Formats: sequence, structure tokens, C-alpha cells
Amino acid sequence: MARRPASPLLALARAYQRQVRALARAARPARTPAAPLRVPARKRPQAPKPAAAKRAPPAPAALGQWLAGIAPGPAGARRYHLYVPPGVTAASRMRLPLLVMLHGCGQTGHSFAASTRMNQRAARERFLVLYPEQERMANAQGCWNWFERRSGRADAEADTVLAAIDQVARRYAVHPDRIGVAGMSAGASMAAWLALRAPQRFCALAMHSGAAPGSADSAATALAAMRGDRLPRRPEVATGAELPAAAPPMLPPLLLLHGESDPVVSVRSAQHTAAWWAQALGARAGAPRMQQRGARRTTRLTEFRARGRVQVALREIEGLGHAWSGGAPRVAYSDPTGPDASALVWAFMARQFAGTA
Repeated sequence: MARRPASPLLALARAYQRQVRALARAARPARTPAAPLRVPARKRPQAPKPAAAKRAPPAPAALGQWLAGIAPGPAGARRYHLYVPPGVTAASRMRLPLLVMLHGCGQTGHSFAASTRMNQRAARERFLVLYPEQERMANAQGCWNWFERRSGRADAEADTVLAAIDQVARRYAVHPDRIGVAGMSAGASMAAWLALRAPQRFCALAMHSGAAPGSADSAATALAAMRGDRLPRRPEVATGAELPAAAPPMLPPLLLLHGESDPVVSVRSAQHTAAWWAQALGARAGAPRMQQRGARRTTRLTEFRARGRVQVALREIEGLGHAWSGGAPRVAYSDPTGPDASALVWAFMARQFAGTA
């Protein structure tokens, strides 16, 4: 009897597993394993979590509040955590910025907060941080289903994250014009999909190690997107269509951070996204320049400007794999030797927030 061909989903899962094993071997001496942006096979037993990814307090209690919540939406209910700086309560009248942080595969809101240390920065700079969390029933590895556009799951999950943002904004004095969204790996691709579907809701976007938004519409096309072989697409654009002219509301400014040695998501994906986003905003690229601070990894920075402002910034980090640059040491999915991505993300967001004053 002839063997039945493997399903695209199973083939994709096997390809991811090969990438992850190779990445683990390469990262073992530096103790910086990468968060795989992978799609699990259906009915496949879940792999055990790495010990470093165990639940851990994201910040000392003295630095603020770590609140839990649940937001219902089209994709079902999703849990979230909200970091609130010290001295801020639901009765506070001062409207604060809100940064939405979407974790990658194999992570949780807790581990993402521990890796990025964004809460400590929020305590100093006075902004709220929202960590929506993917349910394991929706994806066994905890990946946001950014690639499931054909089935509608990507849109449903994006709308559910928007529902969590609305819930937080109703309880706390969130400045409606100072909301930013950022993500790592699968969370970066979902963050970009949010900004594409609802650009009027976000003042700025940051993608770290993510595949181009809208570049996949199913599990079968996700691998090509991660190799950088597929271009971004807006929600209203049919497959194969060319990039449309930007229509109001315009896309928010974009910061991209990507490791040049990323074996899971090619840096070509970030390059494609930067060029595509800049074209939509009518921005032109300046000459790349190299930056390095101390002994940290060198960065190639390319800025795309329009209307006298940086609309897109692409930071390609030499030697960085699939990990949060400048993240906490001895935490999964972090590389402490890179430039401080959390500082760069907040600085980029703060510049856009300042323009809304």
C-alpha cells in the first residue's frame, strides 16, 4: 500500500524541530537558547518547557503592581497581566502611555517580562505595560497564530488583543493617542498584524525577530515567510496583489530589531518589512551606519524618513540569534550581549508619544 503524503502542517512542524535542535546546539556554550517561531503538528504531544522558561516574578513588588485579568473576544477568552507603576491606581486622573507586549512561542507574559525587564523601565518612565497571553488550547507551544489568516484565526486573535486593550483602557486612565505595541518572534508578527488591521489604534510598533506581517495565510506558507521568501500584505490585499498606496489612517512608525544570525526567522524578513512599510509611508532610506556601545554587539542602523521624521528604523544586530537583544542573563530567549532592545523600543515609542502632546 502506498504511503500517504505528510500533511503540510506536519512537515512544517518537523522542519521547525530540526531548526530548533540546530539552534540549541549552537547556543549551548553561551546559554542563550532561542524561542522557536514554530507551528506544532495537530495532536502532537507538547514538548517539555526548558527549565529557564519557568514562571518567575517579572519585577519586585516594590516597583509596582502585577495584575491579572481576562478579556473575552472573537478568539475566546485570553488571560493577560498588566504592570502598573507605583502610585498609579484605577482612580488616577493622569493619563499614561500604554505599551502592549506580545510574547513569543514557548513564552508566557511572566517569562517575557522577566526576559525584557520592561516593567523596570516602565516604573522609571511611568507607563503601563500589558502582556496578553496565548492559550495553549489555541496553540500547543503558546504561539500567536499570526499565520492563520485563511482560517480567520489571526484576525480573531488580533481582535481579542484589542478587546484586552479596551478593557485596560476603561479601568485605567490610558492616553488613547499614546498606545504602542511590540512583540518578539510570533508575538512580533501578531503585533504587526494588529497595527495593519487597526493602525488608528497605535502610535508606534516594534518588531523583534518576527516574520513579515501578513506574509503567510496558513501553516503551509509560514515556513517560506520565516525564510524571508514572502512579502508583507495588508489585510485588504488579495494574494499576489501589489503593495497599495497608503490610505488614511496611515500606518504607525515602525522599529525593527533582528539578529543577522537568526536561524529561525531570516533577517531578510525584517529587510522586506522595512522596505514595504517605508514605501507605504512614503519614506526614503538613508545611508546605513554602524553603532556599538561598549562591548555589546554591533548594530547596522538604517532609517527611513518622511515629513522630517523617522518613520521606519531597521536595526540588524551582528551575531545575534533568535533572542531578545540585551535581555536578562540566564533567562530563556534572551541574549544579554546585544544592545538593550527594551531601551531602544521605549525610546522609539517615547518619540512618537511626544508628537501627540
